[in-house]
Amino acid sequence: MVSETAEKTVSAAMLAKYELVIGLEVHCQLLTATKIFAADSNQFGSDPNTNISVITLGHPGTLPKLNRKAVELAVRMGVACQSAITQYNVFARKNYFYPDLPKGYQLSQDKTPVCVGGRVPVKFRDASGNLIEKAVFLHHIHLEEDAGKSIHDGDWHTSLDYNRAGTPLIEMVTDPTIRSAEEAAAYLTEVRRLVRYLDICDGNMEEGSLRCDVNISVRLWGQEEFGTKVEIKNMNSIRNVQRAIDTEFRRQVETVENGGTIVQETRMFDANTGLTYGMRMKETMNDYRYFPDPDLSPVIISDEWLSTIRAQMPALPKERFEKLLNHYGLPEYDATLIADVKELADYFEAVCQQTTNYKAVSNWIMGPVKAHLTEKSLRDGQFSLSAGRLSELINLVDSGKVSFSTASQRIFPVLIEQPEKSPEQVAQEQNLLQNSNTDTLQTLVDEVLAAWPDKVKEYKKGKKGLLGLFVGEVMKKSKGSADPKLTNELLQKALSSPL
Repeated sequence: MVSETAEKTVSAAMLAKYELVIGLEVHCQLLTATKIFAADSNQFGSDPNTNISVITLGHPGTLPKLNRKAVELAVRMGVACQSAITQYNVFARKNYFYPDLPKGYQLSQDKTPVCVGGRVPVKFRDASGNLIEKAVFLHHIHLEEDAGKSIHDGDWHTSLDYNRAGTPLIEMVTDPTIRSAEEAAAYLTEVRRLVRYLDICDGNMEEGSLRCDVNISVRLWGQEEFGTKVEIKNMNSIRNVQRAIDTEFRRQVETVENGGTIVQETRMFDANTGLTYGMRMKETMNDYRYFPDPDLSPVIISDEWLSTIRAQMPALPKERFEKLLNHYGLPEYDATLIADVKELADYFEAVCQQTTNYKAVSNWIMGPVKAHLTEKSLRDGQFSLSAGRLSELINLVDSGKVSFSTASQRIFPVLIEQPEKSPEQVAQEQNLLQNSNTDTLQTLVDEVLAAWPDKVKEYKKGKKGLLGLFVGEVMKKSKGSADPKLTNELLQKALSSPL
């Protein structure tokens, strides 16, 4: 009997004989206020079965009405992916019977997907560490409605929550051109970045608003025809997608090598064990019995409507990266990290409207800001300090009134808790403003050097590391208010005289 997943006995030599073929189907819940065919709220996290209506529940005599915004968001994704936009759209009924599908069919697109073709550029490192740049080609993107959610309690009881039923989705279907788990992960990462930049989906895989079905098959290298594909359903973690691909590749190779047959089926991935297991035989297209929905008229995307959507397209990650690099003069490393997250790129540009020290803005975002978000387990869009307050803090450091360490360690945490206060107000309340008065500091320098005559002699004999001792003593006398840079200059000048 062939094991449910591949044994460790599958050798590297066996795996090397086979080419891994992957196609992905990514479902993205669209950020509309209401559902795709009803006026019910499209809000995650509501109490079960509160965002429903007779339309959502498929009561007899009810009629769907298409949400225009959902079409616009789908087209926006197609434009970003260089897809051809279908201007005559028909919705069809996709018939299958599950408890969480109230109508007994799903409204989807069959013959006329809203976006056809297209590509998503990706960068990734292969198993050998080589940097690969390529495009993952799309077959199409279509619009459809989501099903409800079945909640299993582990004791043979299932509860149904229909809040999700009717949520607008786009399904992005790739061609079977992906050849590794690393490439699949890079594609998912880029799709998640794109939907966030386009404001069409929040991309939160842990909440299920972005999910992935993985189609996997194997064939001998050089073989033209594809092997029988297996679909792994509802993956909600990029890391688990990689794990599932790797383990399913090994399972299929083991099956073929042991004389077994790969059957077309739907499988699930158990994140705890790292194994895949069979769920049901995979339906064929004929099983769904597609036919045009008689209650929905065709949707015409006019040239004017399409032109308006194109004109309203936001800057995409590559454009943002180029702007950070060329306009703001950031190093490539900084530009890459900031452009990676739309919220950070937006925040960076907002701060830069009020200060010209662009590199300092980058340092603050990649340093204290990101550290705070990580410590508090916050998302990048949940940073509470306004761009104006951060720019004031940067300008306070640039003016020499406080040091960066003082600003980041003592003022920044207070501003997070009390954002109504200005950085200078916090610095004054805590007596953190640096003393840059040369006469006052010179007096403190003279007092410190007079108190440490032996150490002064050692310094002048070559023990230069003692400078830190003198700086520290001046800082103590000034109660931390001395300007460190000016203090260093005055000390070095006073200590430069010969013995």
